[in-house]
Amino acid sequence: MAVNIDTDACIACAACETACPLGAITVEDVAVVDEDVCCECGACVSSCAVDALSL
Repeated sequence: MAVNIDTDACIACAACETACPLGAITVEDVAVVDEDVCCECGACVSSCAVDALSL
């Protein structure tokens, strides 16, 4: 299972997109994780200022 995103909390700042070493996250209105690419490293989780991501 990939990273969970709280879409109500996500502010689409794209910090997670920048932090992801595999490019598994894209941000438009909210962050979206490509589960086929995500390796669950947690880089995005620690980069989120509003705690919208979790493992």
